[in-house]
Amino acid sequence: MNIKQLLIGKPFPSSSAHHERLDNIRGLAVFASDPISSNAYATEAIMRVLILISAAALSYTLPIAIGIAALVLLVVLSYNQTIHHYPMGGGAYMVSKDNLGRTASWLAGASILSDYVLTVAVSVSAGVKAISSAFPDVAFFHEHRVLIGIGIILLITWLNLRGLRESGTIFAIPTYAFVIGVFLVLAVGMARYFGIFGEPLPPRSVATDEAARSGLDNFGFIWLVLRAFAGGCTALTGIEAISDGVQAFKNPAPKNAIITMRAMAIMAMTLFIGISFIATHIPITILHEGGESVLSQMTRTVVGSGFLYYWVQFTTMFILILAANTAYADFPRIAAFLSNDGFLPRWLSRLGSRLVYSSGVIALAFLSSVLLAVFGGEEHHLLPLYAIGVFLSFTLSQAGMIVMWRKVAKLKPGESLNTGITTLHYEPNYKLKRIPSMIGVGLTAVVLVVLTVTKFTEGAWLIILALPLIMLLFRTIKKHYDHVATNLSLTGLQPSDLRSPADVAIVPVGSIHRGSLRAIKYALKLTDDVRVVQVVGSDEEEAKTRKRWEQWDEVLGKAKLVFLHTDYRDYLTPLVDYVDQVNSKEFPSDLITVVIPEFVPDSTLAKALHNQTAVMLLLALRKYEDVVVISVPYHLHALPGSPEDIVVKHSA
Repeated sequence: MNIKQLLIGKPFPSSSAHHERLDNIRGLAVFASDPISSNAYATEAIMRVLILISAAALSYTLPIAIGIAALVLLVVLSYNQTIHHYPMGGGAYMVSKDNLGRTASWLAGASILSDYVLTVAVSVSAGVKAISSAFPDVAFFHEHRVLIGIGIILLITWLNLRGLRESGTIFAIPTYAFVIGVFLVLAVGMARYFGIFGEPLPPRSVATDEAARSGLDNFGFIWLVLRAFAGGCTALTGIEAISDGVQAFKNPAPKNAIITMRAMAIMAMTLFIGISFIATHIPITILHEGGESVLSQMTRTVVGSGFLYYWVQFTTMFILILAANTAYADFPRIAAFLSNDGFLPRWLSRLGSRLVYSSGVIALAFLSSVLLAVFGGEEHHLLPLYAIGVFLSFTLSQAGMIVMWRKVAKLKPGESLNTGITTLHYEPNYKLKRIPSMIGVGLTAVVLVVLTVTKFTEGAWLIILALPLIMLLFRTIKKHYDHVATNLSLTGLQPSDLRSPADVAIVPVGSIHRGSLRAIKYALKLTDDVRVVQVVGSDEEEAKTRKRWEQWDEVLGKAKLVFLHTDYRDYLTPLVDYVDQVNSKEFPSDLITVVIPEFVPDSTLAKALHNQTAVMLLLALRKYEDVVVISVPYHLHALPGSPEDIVVKHSA
């Protein structure tokens, strides 16, 4: 068993792909954990802004949370239709591509990919903070949060390389453990608040609306409330994940994806409103740098510092990590869609040995680790960047769905329309179904503007700058692939355009040994005009080679020995110049062959002990369009034998 199999397991056959799909229980753990986990910091994000007005202004937290929950309902209803009509997955990218054009699809793809990178960085940072909140006196967790975060990213990467189903099984337990733990805390909190049992909750100081405004004028007050609303909209992050990865669910995939999305919305928003309610009715300390999280303070106040408190804190850490796993489930899939369309490198579209897009998983790990390190592992420094991409993809997706409904409206009973991506059918109640998208696109667009304006100076300008750069990258890669396709096209090609190999083979050697004899004999199978070329720095070196040459006359046959003299100890340039001369002057219209003898050490470490002349020569000759290079390897661990017994392999 090799190291790869030891780390990630034996490869899965392609025929078992349907067995790796997720049921609804695992699907909720993998795809819905992001919006569920956002409850660990969404309420706090609202309160961090409201405290700038006054402590009394924290009373606005609950109304803002209810407004955000209503927005979630609209977005979920819209995405239900997206899943139904685009069951192949891809979410906003596919909808934009099918209805809004290439530029919009690039923007959607860029926003989704950047959002998933931020998801990993934010979630892992918040997970590390949850532990440091549980142990505020232990400085280790805060001082080494970046290294701990990167270590967690590496762990998640390893688990995802083992397969989607396996990672879903592993992370299902902490997801449901978090939900149960927080629901228990909320149940106890509500019971104490309404006096059903236990001591009443410690009251928060009550103030008038005038005190809440803290002397701000109307504009300043509205501005900060909008900022608080924008901060709380992190609760919507991850809602689109299920629509991106529909095909990860067991059949019927669209139906199971819709059921999971609805369960996610109900669960996440119940937690969100519940946390916001309790947090606004107890004393809470809001700090802008570090400090104990709101969820930790709320849990400690409601149930004390016993078992249930640590249950919530540790499961909070795990589900925040699992929220990062949502990105691992979807980032590689979206990258694969873009790769198949020629906007990202082709290798991102290949399934790995465990039926996951391994290259996309590794790329996500690298990008998110860099981002986490740059921002010092503080999730609140990343949050201003976070929601921009989310609401941009929401807006594009719903705008695309409105265009799709216009296409459906033109169909008559029994008619269908194949768009090239999906097939649309006549739907008599399309006017009712398009309402969530029509309302949702306006609201998400307004939130997007609010986020952009309110978070711009806090760092949102970075994502606004990054999105067009990512789109430029898409355009550049697509241009390259189009250029390659044009050059490789058979259109207009005539047989006379194909160049034939010239009757000459050049074999560069350093001396006459087993490896060079092997290459020479191989070259003699190609042509009788074989030129064995050696660059020498002295007459003694030439004489030594001639002596060995004469000993192997029978094997060397008609091969000719050519010496190139140099006084400057440069052995590469004379060889390249000689090949160039033969190519340009002797055979200007034909392909010439260079056969390079290359010996292969029996260990990777041993390679460092040898000059890599063959590799450097291969790289130097790649610029010549009419030069074909063949490498003839000689493995040093091979048993001694005559050149006639050696089997060679080559690559052109």
